[in-house]
Amino acid sequence: MSVVAGSVGRVTPSAAPVPSASPARTPTALDALADSYVGTIAALDPLVATAMGVPGFDRAMPDLSPAGHAARAAAARAMLAQVAATTVVDDVDAVTAAALRERLGLEIELFDAGETQRELNVIASPLQGVRDVFDLMPMATREDWDVVAARLAAIPDALAGYGQSLRAAAERGQVAAIRQVEAGIRQAEDLAGPDSFFTALAAGARVDGASLAVVDPSLAGTLERGAAGAREAYARLAEVLRSHLAPSAPAADGVGRERYALFSRAFLGARVDLDETYLWGLEELERIVAEQEAVAREIAGPGASVADAIAVLDTDPTRLLHGTDALREWMQRTADGAIAALADTHFDIPGPVRRIECLIAPTHSGGIYYTQPSADFSRPGRMWWSVPEGVTDFATWREKTTVYHEGVPGHHLQIAQTVYRADLLNSWRRLACWVSGHGEGWALYAERLMADLGFLEDPGDRLGMLDGQRLRAARVVLDIGVHLGKPCPERWGGGTWDAAKAWEFLRSNVNMAEGFLRFELDRYLGWPGQAPSYKVGQRLWEQIRDEAAAREGAAFDLKAFHRRALDVGSVGLDVLREALLQG
Repeated sequence: MSVVAGSVGRVTPSAAPVPSASPARTPTALDALADSYVGTIAALDPLVATAMGVPGFDRAMPDLSPAGHAARAAAARAMLAQVAATTVVDDVDAVTAAALRERLGLEIELFDAGETQRELNVIASPLQGVRDVFDLMPMATREDWDVVAARLAAIPDALAGYGQSLRAAAERGQVAAIRQVEAGIRQAEDLAGPDSFFTALAAGARVDGASLAVVDPSLAGTLERGAAGAREAYARLAEVLRSHLAPSAPAADGVGRERYALFSRAFLGARVDLDETYLWGLEELERIVAEQEAVAREIAGPGASVADAIAVLDTDPTRLLHGTDALREWMQRTADGAIAALADTHFDIPGPVRRIECLIAPTHSGGIYYTQPSADFSRPGRMWWSVPEGVTDFATWREKTTVYHEGVPGHHLQIAQTVYRADLLNSWRRLACWVSGHGEGWALYAERLMADLGFLEDPGDRLGMLDGQRLRAARVVLDIGVHLGKPCPERWGGGTWDAAKAWEFLRSNVNMAEGFLRFELDRYLGWPGQAPSYKVGQRLWEQIRDEAAAREGAAFDLKAFHRRALDVGSVGLDVLREALLQG
C-alpha cells in the first residue's frame, strides 16, 4: 500500500488471490472513506503507520501532547459524521459501518474520560511505544539508517508532549497507580542509562557487514547524537514521573467498576456481564485444573500431581533447547510445519501468508508477540521472542502451543490473511482495525483447536497448552477481582481481592519463574481489562461457532466457517457475531 499526500491506495500482492467466497466486489464510497481514514491515522500517529506498514511516516513520532490527543479525537468525530452520511450498499459495508461506529465511538469515549492522556503502564503505553517502534524498522541500508536517525531525533519532542499530557491529567486527579509510576520510572531510567537500547542501536549500525561509522561517518555521528537525545529525553520523562506523578499516585491498583467496564468494552468489542464472567472464570479454572491433573497422571503415573509431571518434562533432554539460536530455529521449524500441515486441509492459506519469520527480539521482557506484515508483504508477519537476560534453556513442551498461538492457525493466519484480502476489505478493515478480544480470543481458540485436530496428542505438549489456558482463566478471575474489588474466595485468602492476594493466587496457578510472574502481575494491574480479553474472547468465539453449527446442522462446515470468520477481519466481537449469524 502506498500513501501519497494523505491518500491511501491499494497494492494487491502479486501472488494469485485465494478463491473468493463471494463474487468479485467493487469498492464502495464507504470503502473509499475508510481507506482515506487510514491516511489520516497514519499522519496523526506515525507509530501506528509503521505498525500497519504504511510508508511515508517512518521518520516521525506522534504528537503525544494534549493537543495531539485532541486532534486524533477530532478526526474520529469527523469520521463518524462522514460514516453516518454515507450510504451502505452491501453486507461488507454494513460490517464496516458497524465496526467504525464501535471502534471510533470507544476511542472518543476514552478520550472524553481522560484515559488516553493519562495512559501509563508497564507494557503498552507511550513510554514503551516510542522505543518499541524501532523493532519494526528496516536497518539494512544507508537510507534505512537515515530514516532511523530522523525518528531518533523526533523522540525528545514526542516525550516532552507525553510528559505534558501526564501532567495535565495529574492536575485533574487522573494518575496511574504508584506501582505503574514506579515501574515507569525504572523503565525510563534504563532507556536513559549507559546500557540504553538507543546506545546499542547507534553503536551496532551496519551496512553490508561494515560499521556505519566507516561507510558514512557523518550519518553515524547523526545517529549517535539522536541516541544521546533519546537518552536525555527518557531521563527527563523519568523526572516527570518522579516529581509530578509519584507524589499524587494512588496506592490502590483497582480502577473501579465504571472505568473497568469501559476498558472491557474497548478490549472485547462486546458488552459482557462482569459479575457472571468472574464466576465463569472461577468455574473454567477448576475445569482446566481437573484436565491438567488427568494429563499429569498420563505423564508421571497414577497419583502424580501437575508439579510431578512438570518435573518429568523439565528433565527430559529431548524437550530442551539450549541457546537462542536453537530456540529461533525450533520456532521457525514448528511454525513452518504447522502451515504445511494445515494449508489446503483445515484452512485456506494464501501464498504470501504461508511465510512467517521467527526472530529473537532485541528486548528482554520475556514476552512473545506477533507483528503484522506490511500491506505488500515486503515485510513478512513475524513472531518475536523477547528472552530475559540470563535465560539460555527452553522447554519445548511449554511453548509448542505458543507457536500455534502466535503463528498458524493463530495470529499470523488471522492477521496476515486479513491484510491479504484487499479484494474484499478496505484498508481500514485490513490494517487499522484491531480488537484484542477478537485477536487474542482467536489465538486461544486456535490453541484449543490444534488439540482438537490432533496436533497436541503428545501429553507434554497438551499439558503445555493447558498450562497456558490455566493462566488465561486465572487472570480473568484476578483482573476482574482486583479491579472491581470483589470478594476473594476463602481458598485464595478471603476478604477482598488485592495485589497481595493476586500474587499468591498467581503463584498457585501459573507455572512461571518469579521474574516473569512479577511482570505479569504488574501488567494486569496496570492494563485493566486486557488480560481477560484472551479467555473471554475465546469463550465468545466458541459461542459464535457453536451457534453457527446449531443453526446450520448437518450442513455446517468448520473450514468454511473459519474462512467466513477470518474474512470479516478483526472487529469487535459483537459486530462479528452479527456478521456471522445475521439472518
